[in-house]
Amino acid sequence: MKLKLTLLTLAVLALTVSCKNNKEKEAEKTEKKTEVKEEKEQATYAEISAKKGGEWEGREYMGGEFENVSRLEVPEEHTDHSWYIRYEGPGWENSQVGYRLYLDWRNAIDIFGKKTDTMVLHQVGQDNFDSYHEESDWGMDILKAGKSLGIGSYGRYMNDTVAHFREVENTIAEVANTDISSVVKIEYQGWKTGDKSIDLLARLSIFEEDRFTKVQLSPSEAISGLTTGIVKFEDIDLMQQEGDDWGYIATYGAQTLVNDEDKLGMAVFYNKNEVEEITEGPHDHLVVFKEQETPVTYYFLGAWEQEPGGITSKEDFEADLNEKLENLNNTGTLE
Repeated sequence: MKLKLTLLTLAVLALTVSCKNNKEKEAEKTEKKTEVKEEKEQATYAEISAKKGGEWEGREYMGGEFENVSRLEVPEEHTDHSWYIRYEGPGWENSQVGYRLYLDWRNAIDIFGKKTDTMVLHQVGQDNFDSYHEESDWGMDILKAGKSLGIGSYGRYMNDTVAHFREVENTIAEVANTDISSVVKIEYQGWKTGDKSIDLLARLSIFEEDRFTKVQLSPSEAISGLTTGIVKFEDIDLMQQEGDDWGYIATYGAQTLVNDEDKLGMAVFYNKNEVEEITEGPHDHLVVFKEQETPVTYYFLGAWEQEPGGITSKEDFEADLNEKLENLNNTGTLE
C-alpha cells in the first residue's frame, strides 16, 4: 500500500512539474511575442504635443506642460513661436530620419537628422523649447527652411511666388500609429489664397523602411497652382530625372545647419500626369500641379550623411534616387 502511495505521489509530482514547465514555456513565448510586437510598433512614430495648464497672453502661451494628443484643433491665437506646440507642430519618424511640420502660417517641413536608429521624437524639445537646434546624441534639426516650403511641404504658386497658409479659418491635426506606418493628417478649412477659398486635406505617411514620406493632398475643389518643392541654396545645383510616368527633382551638397561641410540630399518624386510645370520660386525649386479636384500624390525624402549607414556621396544619392524612380515607374508606388 505504501509503495502504491509513493508511486502515486511521484506521478502527481511529475505531472505538477510538467504542467509548471509548460506554463513557464508558454509564458516565455507570450513574453517574447509581446517584445517582438513592441519592437515592431516602434518602427515608426508620429506625435503632436501641446501645452495644457497654462494660459494665452496675446499670441504666446505662458506656463503649462506639454501633453501628447492624438488630435489638435489649432487655437486662433497660435502662430510661429507661440511656445504652445512642442517643436512647433506634428513630427513623424522611422529608424533613419525624422520630420516636422510648422503648424502655423509658415507650413514648412523640416528635417530632424538622426544619429540613432531608435525613436527619439518623444524626447525632442522637452528639456528646452528649441534645444533641437543644438547637436545632441540623437541628432538635431538640420534644415534651414527660412521662407521656403522646406522639403516637400505644399502651398499655392501664384504671381511668381508661393502663398503659404496665412489665411485659414481653422486647422485640425491628427496623428495615428500602426504596426507598419505612422500618419499625420492635417485638415485646413477655409484656406484663402488670392480670390480662392478651399478646404485642403493633407495626409503624410512614413513607413518602416527608407527615408521617404508619402504625401496625399485632397482639395475640396479644383485649384490651380497647388505646389510642393525643395528649399534653394546657393551653389547647390538642381538634379532632375524623369521616366515614363514618374520623375524627381533633387539637390545634394553642404546644405545643413550643422557646419559648412555637412552633406544632405533632398528629393521630391512626382507623377508626371499630375504636373503642370517644374519651375523656380523665390526660395524653392518647385513642382506645380495641374488644376484638379482629385487627390495629388507625391513622395519626398531627406538623406543625411551622419545617419547610421547613411548616404555619403552625390553618386550614391543619385543611384538611390534612380532605383526608387525605376520602382515608381514599374509599380507606381514606393511602399
